[in-house]
Amino acid sequence: MIVAAHQPSYLPWLGYLDKLAKADVFVVMDDLQYEAQNFQNRNRVKINNGTSWLTVPLQAGAQSDRICDKKICNGGSPKEHWQRRTWLTLETHYRRAPFFALYADELREVYTRPWDTLVELNLHVLDLARRWFGITRPIVRSSSLGLTGQKTDRILDLCKKVKAHAYLSGAGGSADYLDVEQLGRAGISVVWQRFDHPIYAQRYGELGFVQNLAFLDLLLNHGPAARDILLPRSHPARMPAQVGA
Repeated sequence: MIVAAHQPSYLPWLGYLDKLAKADVFVVMDDLQYEAQNFQNRNRVKINNGTSWLTVPLQAGAQSDRICDKKICNGGSPKEHWQRRTWLTLETHYRRAPFFALYADELREVYTRPWDTLVELNLHVLDLARRWFGITRPIVRSSSLGLTGQKTDRILDLCKKVKAHAYLSGAGGSADYLDVEQLGRAGISVVWQRFDHPIYAQRYGELGFVQNLAFLDLLLNHGPAARDILLPRSHPARMPAQVGA
């Protein structure tokens, strides 16, 4: 069994969903330390003059706060509320996208329903994305596993807790600290994620193609075909892999 893990992401990009689809079980690392200016509470969409950040404001807290501890700041005037601003951005720049109407009701509910914690919002959006893209991999929250250790030790404990024989790792920050030999000695292989970002028709084509946006960009432009654009291209029955032992 292959396990993958990642911090919860707000409106995750396509590489996140690709990683989820390539694993047999996906662990949302919600008990890691919150990182400001990351993708845990923000992501980008395409607008008429480039891109725009959609951000969930958070209450101030300690630097040591875990992601699962972060509460959403729902203050301010109704006109300036983050949910209203986000929905107006999506409606303004995607309402003429071919499949906006298909998902509008469920999206509108995300931005009218009250939210208390960031992880609650992110997991709800991830559940929507999984359903819309037809990704059936089970999700586990790391806060439910009682993980111990740091870096590779923590990954090893994670693999043992979910009974995985392989760990699917992204090529980002984890590549700098992951001790492949240590995992190999414990019987855990490492598979490196290979993701080729698909190119597809977007709104505002005169601006050129913009990659690494929130998954909504592909979904609202291509609807049910978004799955076939993302997954079969980058997710064969068993992806080509580099395995460390």
